[in-house]
Amino acid sequence: MTVPSQNHIIESFKTAGQDQLFEFYDSLTIDQQQEYIKQLSKIENPSELVNTVESAIKFSSSNSSSRNFTQLPPQQTASVSDLEAELKEKWSDLGYQAIANGEVGVLLMSGGQGTRLGSSNPKGCFDIKLPSSKSLFQIQAEKILKIQQVTKEKLQLSQTPKIYWYIMTSDATRKSIEAFFKSNNNFGLLVDQIAFFDQGTLPCFNLDGSKILLESPNKYCESPDGNGGLYKALQINGTLDDIIAKGIKHIHMYCVDNCLVKVADPIFIGFAIDKEFDLATKVVRKRDANESVGLIVLDDDIKKPCVIEYSEISSELANKTEPNDPSKLFLRAANIVNHYYSVDFLKKMVPQWTSSQEFLPFHIAKKKIASINPETKEFYKPTEPNGIKLEQFIFDVFPSVELQKFGCMEVERIDEFSPLKNADGAKNDTPTTCRQDYLARGTRWVKENGGLIENGAFVEVDTLTSYGGEGLEFVKGKQYKNGDVI
Repeated sequence: MTVPSQNHIIESFKTAGQDQLFEFYDSLTIDQQQEYIKQLSKIENPSELVNTVESAIKFSSSNSSSRNFTQLPPQQTASVSDLEAELKEKWSDLGYQAIANGEVGVLLMSGGQGTRLGSSNPKGCFDIKLPSSKSLFQIQAEKILKIQQVTKEKLQLSQTPKIYWYIMTSDATRKSIEAFFKSNNNFGLLVDQIAFFDQGTLPCFNLDGSKILLESPNKYCESPDGNGGLYKALQINGTLDDIIAKGIKHIHMYCVDNCLVKVADPIFIGFAIDKEFDLATKVVRKRDANESVGLIVLDDDIKKPCVIEYSEISSELANKTEPNDPSKLFLRAANIVNHYYSVDFLKKMVPQWTSSQEFLPFHIAKKKIASINPETKEFYKPTEPNGIKLEQFIFDVFPSVELQKFGCMEVERIDEFSPLKNADGAKNDTPTTCRQDYLARGTRWVKENGGLIENGAFVEVDTLTSYGGEGLEFVKGKQYKNGDVI
């Protein structure tokens, strides 16, 4: 039996050619039907969604090789490796003052699970086996605590400033992340300075994009809507309204998997404030011409910033070097999904970005999706891609930023970027490489401050001891052995 008030939802899907979604409907209990209708009602216009998938398939096959990509203008860029001390201090001071004024918020992307790591837990819960056994979440939480403390001491404040931490989760990670934070007493942060909100989901389709796949008789297959879903999530969850209400003017956004991230980095924030950027991004130098990374570039045809994938540029352009310095690639600004946003700009643009595919097109990914086989009517786990997942990319909004309001700061990979993406055994971005990079940075800081470390040994500088290598004068002349935590 079907509840009459549900008929319009069912008919909207049937009109969109999705009759297969109701193949088992009459055999469901009333409670199962209600649960299913609740999921279906998340899709306001099924026909429009089907058209969106068709457009996404066409978009994914479009060729961008005819576009002209070049470097961003020098006035939009900076590199910490050759930054003059005076300018570095100026930007640092601007960032610290913004933190002191309560104008800085941090936005963490944490919707993914650690399945590629062989873990069922959210990636932020992962322990990369540091001597301290700290998880990625704890490392990042304590970075916030430390930069608050450093700001208080540097500016001689009577009270510790508060940096609000907004954490985007997903249906798959929300409960376990909240439980992890609660069981760890929020890692020392105040309860009211942490807010969780969920990114959205989208249905999964068959390979030609015509049919939504069923996971069970009363549930269709769905997956997170990609990091570009951040903008819609900010809007529909009231998170952006909360950011505005708290008087936050500057947002630092990053991904949970980067163990070296400098959370709420004063220099980066000060760079954006000084230059009056609406949006800025951190990059690292591309390792070599063949590294599979997206690049921050200028689309010379429209004079706007954008991100291009490694597959979108010719081998000739990928291998092109600087005319006056052949040791540097011409296009080398590797995207690490580490951005600054002006809150005023978000307030103005988020409604536009989320209402039009002109700004945020859908991309498709062909995946092996566990689902009900349309032939056998049985649940199966395919060994080859059998469907399409839709997602949006956070950087697709970059061309909507005026060039003079967009900034790009190159930072040192060894200081600020070591992502956790793969299980041990892969070439890069594993728990082992993350641990090695983390310990190498701390060891370097100790040596630079006169600490004595056994030959070949590595030590860990605790997140509450130093934010970025400062405050380590006490190690001078002291002996440290492998695995010490300072």
